[in-house]
Amino acid sequence: MSVSAEPAGNFDSTYNMFFSASENIEMENQDKEPLLPRTPVQRTFDYVLVSPKHEEDDDDLKIQRAQAFIRQLEKKNFTVIRIQHEEKIFYGLRAPNDIFEDYTYLLKVSDSCNWSGVLKGEVTQATRIRIVHFILHNTFTISGENLKELLEKDVFETTFCLHERKEQKKLRQKWARWTGLFKPQPLSSVKQYFGEKVALYYLWLSWYTMLLVPAAALGVVVFLYGLAFFRTNPLINEVCESSIIMCPRCDKPCKVWQLSDTCTYAKVSLLFDNEGTVAFAMFMAIWATLFLELWKRHRARHVSKWKVYDWCEEEEELILEIVNDPSCSPKQFRHSYFRSTLVLILVTLMLMIIIGLAHALVVFRVVAAALLSNADWEFIRDQPHSVAVMLGAVLHYLTIQIMTRVNRWVALKLCHIEKTNSFASTERSFTVKMFTFQFFTLFSSLFYVAFFLGRINGHPGNYTRIATWRLEECHPSGCLTDLFIQMAVILLLKQTLNNIFEFTIPWVKSLFSKNASKSLRRKCGHCYRKACRDEQGRVEPCDICKLRDWLRNYHLTNTDAFSLFNEFLEMVVQFSFTTIFVAAFPLAPLLALLNNIFEIRLDAIKMVRLERRLVPRKTNDIGVWTQVLEAIGVLAVIANGLVIGITSDFIPRLVYRYRYGPCAAGNATTNCMSGYINDTLTTVYQSHTAAWGDFTEAQMKTETGMNVTQCSYRDYRDENYTLTSQFWLVLAVRFAFVILFEHVVVVCKFIAAWFVPNNPIQVKNERLRDKLARLKEELREIRSCKSTEV
Repeated sequence: MSVSAEPAGNFDSTYNMFFSASENIEMENQDKEPLLPRTPVQRTFDYVLVSPKHEEDDDDLKIQRAQAFIRQLEKKNFTVIRIQHEEKIFYGLRAPNDIFEDYTYLLKVSDSCNWSGVLKGEVTQATRIRIVHFILHNTFTISGENLKELLEKDVFETTFCLHERKEQKKLRQKWARWTGLFKPQPLSSVKQYFGEKVALYYLWLSWYTMLLVPAAALGVVVFLYGLAFFRTNPLINEVCESSIIMCPRCDKPCKVWQLSDTCTYAKVSLLFDNEGTVAFAMFMAIWATLFLELWKRHRARHVSKWKVYDWCEEEEELILEIVNDPSCSPKQFRHSYFRSTLVLILVTLMLMIIIGLAHALVVFRVVAAALLSNADWEFIRDQPHSVAVMLGAVLHYLTIQIMTRVNRWVALKLCHIEKTNSFASTERSFTVKMFTFQFFTLFSSLFYVAFFLGRINGHPGNYTRIATWRLEECHPSGCLTDLFIQMAVILLLKQTLNNIFEFTIPWVKSLFSKNASKSLRRKCGHCYRKACRDEQGRVEPCDICKLRDWLRNYHLTNTDAFSLFNEFLEMVVQFSFTTIFVAAFPLAPLLALLNNIFEIRLDAIKMVRLERRLVPRKTNDIGVWTQVLEAIGVLAVIANGLVIGITSDFIPRLVYRYRYGPCAAGNATTNCMSGYINDTLTTVYQSHTAAWGDFTEAQMKTETGMNVTQCSYRDYRDENYTLTSQFWLVLAVRFAFVILFEHVVVVCKFIAAWFVPNNPIQVKNERLRDKLARLKEELREIRSCKSTEV
């Protein structure tokens, strides 16, 4: 290992920090006596650039490009320290004091950012990192190349900001550990270290998790309600004790089957498809609105306390532009109808591809059900439909993992076509596109199962086919169980596997990388007494100690602008699962609650211990995610109304009870739902040659070898295959229920939104007091200046 240093300027003495000399030694040596007395040391470097060691002739151009970029930074009075280690060259960057003085002054005179909490006292390291990050990515060489292009061309390998060891240790003790699973989060410390954007993510996640408690509790109650009564439900007994022969579910491999064979399936269906589901779906639709309205109040309290309530992201970018280049020109707003039309066409094309993949999953389920009917295993042969549904859900999950990467690439390319004028607008545009693609990827298959499965498959004599394969049919007990299975498999796999990979990969990488700086430990400890002083006698880590700290950060998992976006996307997708199809899966809020309890600490441990430090960003809201959540809340009302009215058997049972059942005929001695299953079935006879042509003789043999001359299928049709009046009555009641449900819930949502104001009165009064105090302070300063002049 060779270490060489080439200082490119004197260190800025203005930013001395009060760290002890022992704090630059490894964490395990912190309990020992310090080698030097406690004297102030200089602030850590703001950023580190890493480039490969270019030695070959072909790499001369890369060396020149790297040197040209460093020279541009030196022209801006950056202090640059160059240390070579093995095959890497590390550049430590420290920005001059003038940059931060200019930034502080521009904040004071700005319209929206002048009360951002950094005017008094020194500029924090998080603010320094944010400013330097912007300058680095907006510094151009003479040839016009910026840092992004140099990274793409392998001139530089990577760039990162450094963890502050002292603050990092505090966060590890108070926050980033599993023993603090049920303790409140130190959001103020998180804000100081990672910036407001990360703090607001954890604030939102903790608020979302807390409000999931009543939703999860009610979901468990609804589940227990179904569990308590499903054993005595007459519909289950009617299925389990039935002697009805059902028609084959697919072509040649499938045979007729006994309705009683699906007794377990009927029990599961009625476990989730009951009266309690309707009330729970209404509750969750209103809960989504209350969650968002209460979140706005909760956010207002914290951003007011953090002094960023009126902060504007676009104005912050203008300030950073001026700090970076005082002669800069503003990026003009642009709009091109051609670009907008092109983006719209490409987005539509992408959505068609995603929907096409959902159709491919439908074909897979149809083919799999047919092939599994001839499987060697008795369980699979007896339950081909259920196994096909589960396999389809697993394949859907794999498709989601692949399409997530494709969706990101496409969304980035579309943003590049749009040519937005700021990072904030680019981020908003990317978020909307990426979430739209992910939503269709995740929910296209679920929408098919919820609203099309069993409704477009046709009937004997007129089956609907795709490439000669018959479409699937609903179970006689309803289609809701298929939706439940699909949701449960995707949600469990997505949450469990994602969290495992999300944590395991950085953790394993950190284990292997710990040995990288181990050889520098003893050298750093011995050199500290001899070499860690500068010319003025101040404590300044030597090159070995600097390199050791840089290597420690270098070997952590890389982070970028997508790191926090990925966490938000994961949680918003979970919110979609929890609200949109909750009528089919009342336990979804419980699974989300359990996942989020661990998700908060898992993300904290990753950010503090296993990943490079995120670039701290200032904001006062979660951005466009608020509008996305509001759209999901509206869609949840529509989807749950349709699931109850169209997918579940709630309406057909209601119609049967009060119009066609025994109680409707005045027979109160029997159960009102007696005969319901038989009422929903239509029988096809051998005499109907057109319909009988869909089945071969082999298909019309039971497992015992007995030939049958008739079979039943789920539909409301007479002997001539004409839809009965009962079908039209049920359909009319279904639509009437959907309209009534959605209007009632929407009215409740509006009332809830009106009843809960966005800003608490306390926040409004505090802002008035803060503004008044600031104006008085400005007036006192002016009067003081006038009296001095006199």
